[in-house]
Amino acid sequence: MSGWPFEPPVAPMEARVQTALPPEGGWAYEPKWDGFRALAWGGADPRLDSRKQRPLLRYFPELAPALAQLPAGMVVDGEVVVVIDGELAFDALQQRIHPADSRIRRLARETPAELVAFDLLARDGRDLRGEPFERRRRELTEAHADLAPPWHLTPSTTDRATAERWFDAFEAAGCDGIVAKGLDGRYESGQRAMSKVKHRRTVDCVIGGYRLHKDGDRVGSLLLGLFDDGQLHFIGHCSGFKDAERVRLLDQLRPLEEGSGAGGFGSRVRRPGEPSRWTGDKDLSWVGIRPELVCEVSYDQLTGDRFRHATRFERWRPDKDPGDCTLEQLQRPEGPAFEDVVVS
Repeated sequence: MSGWPFEPPVAPMEARVQTALPPEGGWAYEPKWDGFRALAWGGADPRLDSRKQRPLLRYFPELAPALAQLPAGMVVDGEVVVVIDGELAFDALQQRIHPADSRIRRLARETPAELVAFDLLARDGRDLRGEPFERRRRELTEAHADLAPPWHLTPSTTDRATAERWFDAFEAAGCDGIVAKGLDGRYESGQRAMSKVKHRRTVDCVIGGYRLHKDGDRVGSLLLGLFDDGQLHFIGHCSGFKDAERVRLLDQLRPLEEGSGAGGFGSRVRRPGEPSRWTGDKDLSWVGIRPELVCEVSYDQLTGDRFRHATRFERWRPDKDPGDCTLEQLQRPEGPAFEDVVVS
């Protein structure tokens, strides 16, 4: 018997983005890891469920022995990660979500996933969701002592100054921010009951094209690029504009148009519109423009040489030469390796 005190699946507790960590006193601070959020269920019928409460174990068969380590009646909240050369590799993690079993099993051998535990919902068949985090963390630490790799325990501190150091020092290991949890807070499934502060940096980018809005009379998104060896690499997009701004942008960009599929992006580099298993039937058409306009955008995360998420437009940079906007602008953090940060 699995012995869980509640039935799966369960929505994980989530966090609300803040601009600063809450003041010291009554809070625990932990690294926010760059992986797939998951709930691990131990027992005779082990499970690994995603943030959206979908089964993950099919895509990570190498984690079955790790789940088998969990005693019956235990439910752990954590992160599925892939570690390559001491850093979390989100690209490699994404490649695991694939329909072909043969591909999944090959990648499971080549880039095996690992698990980082950071909360405990149940232990020995006891429902701990109503208990304060301080107690849940204590019991998680005790339970982790009986677990072996690929299980890891995330570090936790009640000292705000330490958390602020972690914010920068652990970034190279795959920490993309800090999460704050109330020491007396219960586990609130599906609620944004935690706080998180994420990294955010700015970079000057060249606009190499745009996509039309679905209404057709305004810009939907700007396509951003950076130069390297004379080629403009597509690195992401910017789309957070008000309707009036979108209309003005279209008037501004049309005189620079070079036609669909052209523009300033290089021919031997990543370009907009390349299909993937994530885009499906989405319209990927775009209009190229001469690479003459520069804007400053802010971003949170990088995946390789591209922005993970949509960027935020900050301002135009008419004083900046497009040729000066290079991949060298992207900051690569330095610091300890992942295995030097977590408890294994």
